[in-house]
Amino acid sequence: MSELESAATAIREGELVVYPTETVYGLGANAVDPDAVERVFEAKGRDRSKPVSMALPSVPSALEYVRATDREREFMAKFLPGPVTVLCRRREIVPDELTAGEDRVGVRVPDHDLALRLCERAGTPITSTSANVSGRGSVRSVDELEPAIREAVAVTIDGGETEGTESTVVDVSSGTVHRRGARADEIEAWLDAH
Repeated sequence: MSELESAATAIREGELVVYPTETVYGLGANAVDPDAVERVFEAKGRDRSKPVSMALPSVPSALEYVRATDREREFMAKFLPGPVTVLCRRREIVPDELTAGEDRVGVRVPDHDLALRLCERAGTPITSTSANVSGRGSVRSVDELEPAIREAVAVTIDGGETEGTESTVVDVSSGTVHRRGARADEIEAWLDAH
């Protein structure tokens, strides 16, 4: 079984994996399995009041899990796949554990072949949060993974060194950029023009 297949199987079985993206390494689990999401928070030592985003293989697949407005769909068509997290209204299938009880969820369609293939093979949205202990720096190579993360995951996919610039987090409905990252200037220009 390939590393990718092993990781997809682990996600379907509720386990955690580390995977590369075009930004930093991500910590992946089944994003619609509350127990798996809880394991992500435990591994990272993350505050439960801070939501986690989810990664999907395409915009159409993301729309199965969120209710996007026309403006949000237009934005997604322009910027996804890419280093952008779009906040959209979640559907009922998305658990409170992922969103910290909020009605919106961050959606990522990574612009990275391995990440997209993992999303496709897992057959479910996967968590999209950096593979680091909360409060520590993001991980750009598997050598930088901390012991707490290494011990918590079933499979680590080594995709070499990543870019290291985190995704820009944007709420298109309010025109708010919550975290400036990759392509932030271009995103702000689009929000101003649309």
